[in-house]
Amino acid sequence: MKKYEAMYIIRPELDEEQRKAVMEEVSATFTNHGSVVSEVKEWGLRDLAYEIAKCTKGYYVLLNVEATVEAVNEFNRVCNIKEAVIRHIIVAE
Repeated sequence: MKKYEAMYIIRPELDEEQRKAVMEEVSATFTNHGSVVSEVKEWGLRDLAYEIAKCTKGYYVLLNVEATVEAVNEFNRVCNIKEAVIRHIIVAE
């Protein structure tokens, strides 16, 4: 398994309960595929550099993970279909 940093931005209009549910679902994509989430950093609500999907703000979350290729592919798939996630990226360390 390789170490990765994954970041995603959640829509700002979600309340805290909905935001936590999205964060748990994204973390579960790694743990369900034999990977380990070592750290979750919530950066909070921040201004975006440019408007994305009619949003000028977003809730940033950073994950440090040791993941398999299958888990990385599943993270990308889930983030692409979740309407609550407006942007995501995963980078090998």
